[in-house]
Amino acid sequence: MPAQAARFAFFLFCYYAHAGTFSTNAPLFFAEKGITVGQIGMLMALVQVMRIFGPNVWGYVADHSERRVFVLRLTGVCALVAFSGFFFGSTFAHMFAAMVLLNLFTSAQGPICEALMMSEMRGDLSHYGRIRLWGSVGFIVAVTGSAFILERYGALALPWVAGALLVTVLLAALRLREVPHIPHKGPPPVLMHVLRKREVQAFFCSTAFMVAAHTALYTFYSLYLELHGYSKTVIGAMWSLGVAVEVLLFYFQGNLMRRWGAQRMMFASLGIGVVRFAMIGALADSLMWLIVAQVLHAATFALHLSSSVTTMQRWFAGPLQARGQALYISLSFGLGGSLGSLFLTYCWESMGPASVYYVASAMVAVSALAAFFSFRFQRLDAA
Repeated sequence: MPAQAARFAFFLFCYYAHAGTFSTNAPLFFAEKGITVGQIGMLMALVQVMRIFGPNVWGYVADHSERRVFVLRLTGVCALVAFSGFFFGSTFAHMFAAMVLLNLFTSAQGPICEALMMSEMRGDLSHYGRIRLWGSVGFIVAVTGSAFILERYGALALPWVAGALLVTVLLAALRLREVPHIPHKGPPPVLMHVLRKREVQAFFCSTAFMVAAHTALYTFYSLYLELHGYSKTVIGAMWSLGVAVEVLLFYFQGNLMRRWGAQRMMFASLGIGVVRFAMIGALADSLMWLIVAQVLHAATFALHLSSSVTTMQRWFAGPLQARGQALYISLSFGLGGSLGSLFLTYCWESMGPASVYYVASAMVAVSALAAFFSFRFQRLDAA
């Protein structure tokens, strides 16, 4: 295990505990402030939009300064200052400004931490999953615990709960230590030269479509199940099941990658994704099939993430580590997630709820095609 494995795990636990608590309860908090449903949708969309900008800005600073831990701590302090805006004010404009500032800093912290992990692992990602799973554990623990607190004290208590968790993120960053950069042989790589490679462009196209497909879950899954008559208890249990199998997959990720390789695992994930989203669209009235589909989240999210991070190491190691992780978040979750959510919203309104999952299945198929070309271009360039 990496020397700082426990410190990385603690940071990811705290980071995703805060992110999960705030993102799942913020709509209720905004509603208590008198903000309309349409305005709440715009505020929550800022989480994805700021992933386009924040990780790239701070990833550039981290790589060029070669002080990634300092940048992690700086963004932690700035995030706390920005978060203070949620303790006062109630207008839409005020909350809009607070959301922009908060996510400008927090959106960069996950990628920078993972860049540090990659550097310390020196390209051997055998233990990546067993560290990354603590982020999922933090999400489950914090979301469950915060639900009890907010049930008792009301949604307006959210800033105190999420703010306390944000303090733990900063404390976790203070425990991390800088990882020495691996000396790069020859001139340092230029980011634009890497991005011009057709295999890199096809890779990011593939990941963007895969994340866009998953917005069918992040944005609509709870509402979709409610429309089919499932209780909030069942809906909550389905979300917990998805994260639980995600944790399990992360635990065994190293063994899977060593035995089968990133390419096979990625195509397995994409193939399962096509089937999973089609199942949700066609078989939503059957709880048994919905459970099967939710178990497949281990493959479509955790396995895809692990194989993507492993694949990226061939292009974004060393001096480009932080910016590579930042680009993955920005292009996949930021751009892909934002556009996917908008397009699937149109599908929901114009073609009906089930169409969202059929379109998501088609998006995964496009993702698989782009991945095929990415790996094919890599073989051609190596020949």
